[in-house]
This record gives sequence, structure tokens and C-alpha cells, in this order.
Amino acid sequence: MNTSLSPFKIHNVRMFILFRVLFNARFYYPVFSILFLDFGLTLSQFAVLNAVWAATIVICEVPSGALADTIGRRNLLIFAGSLMVIEVAIWAFVPRTNLTLLFWIFVLNRILSGMAEAAASGADEALAYDSLQQQGNIDDWGRVLERQVQVQAVGFFIAMTLGGVIYDPQLMQKGADLLGLGLVVTREQTLRLPIYFTLVTAVFVFITTLRMKEVRDKGKVRSQKSRETIRDSFRLVWEAGRWIFRTPFVLGMMLFGLLYDSVVRMIVTMSSQYYRIIEIPEALFGVLGSVVAVFGFFIPGIARRLCAKRSALFNLLFNGALILAGLIGMSMVWPKVGVLPALILFSALYFVGFFLSHYLNRAASSERRATVLSFKGLFLNLGYGGIGVLYSLLLAHLRGQIHPESGRLAEEAVKSMVFVDSLPWFGWYFIVCLILLLLVFAKSLRSNPL
Repeated sequence: MNTSLSPFKIHNVRMFILFRVLFNARFYYPVFSILFLDFGLTLSQFAVLNAVWAATIVICEVPSGALADTIGRRNLLIFAGSLMVIEVAIWAFVPRTNLTLLFWIFVLNRILSGMAEAAASGADEALAYDSLQQQGNIDDWGRVLERQVQVQAVGFFIAMTLGGVIYDPQLMQKGADLLGLGLVVTREQTLRLPIYFTLVTAVFVFITTLRMKEVRDKGKVRSQKSRETIRDSFRLVWEAGRWIFRTPFVLGMMLFGLLYDSVVRMIVTMSSQYYRIIEIPEALFGVLGSVVAVFGFFIPGIARRLCAKRSALFNLLFNGALILAGLIGMSMVWPKVGVLPALILFSALYFVGFFLSHYLNRAASSERRATVLSFKGLFLNLGYGGIGVLYSLLLAHLRGQIHPESGRLAEEAVKSMVFVDSLPWFGWYFIVCLILLLLVFAKSLRSNPL
């Protein structure tokens, strides 16, 4: 008789889902870039801040996973929750009078944000997986992932929609007039509203981490001297790294994930430029983002059934076919209709995340699980940074081949031409890298029973 609990009756599994929803439901996402600019920063400063954030994650990703495996996953998640509260709070209350001080405060904000992302990455998933392994049926992990993505999609939908509304002083003014409040709403008043809302969710994130329970043996999570903890963490990083590179199935999954995630994420960051070129009204940009979030209700169920019935190789090829179809369709730049291949491409990210979590959690042992998942985060962020460098070089090359006429309109046209010319390169890059990965890892991915 099976006495294991339903996965959704396990405390840490519920807390894991809640943590993921609150940690990622940030109300400033729909206005992220313009929010920094409206605070008084320049575009170049915004680019520097993004680089600081990415570099912090890359530096802290793997060490944080190793710390989770040595001092405890719950402890590191509490640390991540506290960092989120601090990073959002200093943004919410920083004065705007001194632009130099403001920039350095934002540098601190990006460092704390990157540290929080790195600390949470892997530790939350490892804690939930270990809890399911101990109290339930590990075969239910696919159901947990499905529910987590679905609920997270709801949170993302709400944050995207509400964040854009509360930042728009004209919409807020219409709402105030409709309610007869007699208020005059200005940009100065709405500027920090998405940040205040996110601060509230950050407090709930911290409370959620406090409610989590460590599930590993008390003997394995104990008080240590700082020197011992650091030594054990570096040892765990070294051992996990060696295991990954000596396990073709795991290394293959991470490299496929690196390719898939980096290509799709790079296109996602430029989606507004693509929508503008294919003549989609700007008012619909946020609606399209919400449509992508709705995919989170359906795709996890499909991915779970694929994992149960098909091999890892088949699933990766299916995922790759979706990405390639989206890349080819977007390179055609069809007016209006071109939104369909874009939605296909963006939906592929849900499959990437599900497949990586499913296979890597099953392959890694409990003692090194958080460290291995942090390596996954490191791979994905290195891939995204690497393709960003390659893409900037490509844009510079394509820009050098065009001799624009003088004038602002001509320059805008040149930017659009360069962007359109760059799109087919993604398809060729993806095909070449996919073939190379298949030549090296196809056998390992086909024969592995996971």
C-alpha cells in the first residue's frame, strides 16, 4: 500500500510554488527600462546596470548552490528573501535629487538583486524535490512543476497587467475620476507605485522562506566555522563540476538548455522592436506578453506527458523544432501575421525550463542537487551573455554595410533594416549548434532511462 502524501499536501512543495510566484511577480517588469530612465538615468547607465546584474549572478550562482548544500537550503532561501526586501526597499525610497548618488544606489540595487537571484536559484527547487522524495512519490515531480508554472503564469499575468496600469498617470487619472476621488494624478506620483507593490510581495517572499522547513538530516546541516563552510562549499563545487563533465547525459542537457534558452531569450529582449516592425500597435505589446503567460497553463501538462512517454532526445528535438520554426517564421517579417511565429518561439521557453528541471533533478543526488541546479543557472546565464556579445558584433558588422542618408528618419530606418537583416542569422546559428550537439550527445540522450 502506497502511503505517500499527495505532492500538494507537502508543506515545502506548497511553499516552493508560493515562493516562485511571489519572487517572480515583479510589478515593474512591464515598465522596467523606462522606469530607470524616468528616474533620471541615461541609456548607457541602464546598460551598465544590466551588465552589473548579469555579472553578479554569474559570479554568485554556483557558490550559492554549494552553500545551500552545506549550510541548508532553507537558510539560503531566507537570505535570498531578505536580499529581495533590501534591494526593492532602497529603490522605493532612494532620493532623486543627486543623480550621481542615485546611480550608485542603483548599482547596489542590481548587485543585491543578482545575489538574491543566485541564492534562490537551485535552492528552492532542491528543497521541494527533497521534500517530495522524503514524504511523497518522486514520480509526482512533473505534476509539481506543472502546477508551479501554471500558478506562476497567473502571478506574472497579474503583475504585467497591473504594473503597466498603475504606472500610467492617464489611466490612473481616469480611474480616480470614475470613482469621484477628486485627485490629480501625476507621473511623479505613479513613478514608484510598481516598486511599492513589489516591496509588498518581497515582504511576503521573506515570510514564505521563514515558513519553509529543512528536510535534510540535522547532522548534515550544522553550525560550522566559516573556514570549514567555505572549504566544504568549494569542495562541493569541484565535485559537482567534475560529475557534470563526466556525465554525458547531464552535460548534454545543460548544453542543449544553454543553446535553446540563450537564443529564445535574446529574441524575447528585442520583441518590442520586432512587434513595431511587423506593424503591431504598441498598445498590444503588453497584451501579447500576457498571452505568452497564458501558455503556462497548458504547456507544462504537455511537457509532463512527453517526459513520461518519450525519450530525452525526442523531447529535445521536439523543443528544438519549435524554436527553429519560430526563428524561420520571424525572419520572414510578415506584417501582422508575423506575431504567430514569435508566440511559437516564446512558448518554447516553457518546454526548456520543464525539461531541464525534470531530467536534472532526477539525475542529481540529494547531496549535490542545489549545486548542480546552480550550474544549470550558470550555463544559461553564460549562454545568454555569450550570444549577447556575438549579436552585438553581428549588428556592428551589418550596420557597417549600410550607408544611411542623413536625418533622424533615415537613421531609424537603418536601425530597422539592421534588425531585420540580423534575424536570419539566428536560424543558421541555431542549426549549426544543434547539429554539433547532436553529433556529440545524441547517443547518451537516447539511451538514458530518465
